[in-house]
Amino acid sequence: MKIPRDQFEKLVLDQLDTLYRVALRLSHRHELAEDLVQDTCFRALRAYESFDMQPVGIRPWLIRILRNLFLTRVQREAKQPASRDQELLETAPDRPPGHTAAPWSPQLAQSMDQELVAAMDRLPEQYRTVLVLWALEDFSYQEIADSLEIPIGTVMSRLFRARARLAADLQDYAKREGIKRE
Repeated sequence: MKIPRDQFEKLVLDQLDTLYRVALRLSHRHELAEDLVQDTCFRALRAYESFDMQPVGIRPWLIRILRNLFLTRVQREAKQPASRDQELLETAPDRPPGHTAAPWSPQLAQSMDQELVAAMDRLPEQYRTVLVLWALEDFSYQEIADSLEIPIGTVMSRLFRARARLAADLQDYAKREGIKRE
């Protein structure tokens, strides 16, 4: 279904916050997230003539553009040589050796947040993207399927696997910190 240009532009602008959150989750860098959102909007507005409104709305289409832009940048950056300093920063430990925290202290809560983010970062991109769209952006399975151009069954299996990997990864963290399930 074709929609008027002004309505199309409003729909794109209404998704800026969602696009930024997803871009930030994918890139972990504010500047890159802003660039991705800007490029996504530019490409969406340029593609107005070919856009056909679907029952799930414009959001999956915009997320697909954003994800494709992100993957293209990642592939391009992977071909660039990494500096030694960056490699050292990435392999540096998050905490000093021997660090222990009392169960459920504010410090533990902070480290758990960091550990959750780190665990999500360790997920393969295909699982992380599905998990972010479902858990953080509240996309339906159908919206995720449309955004990523994959069958809905694949969305469900990737989400299942992502949650299982996170649970296993965080269970190891809980053991290291001495946290017991009640």
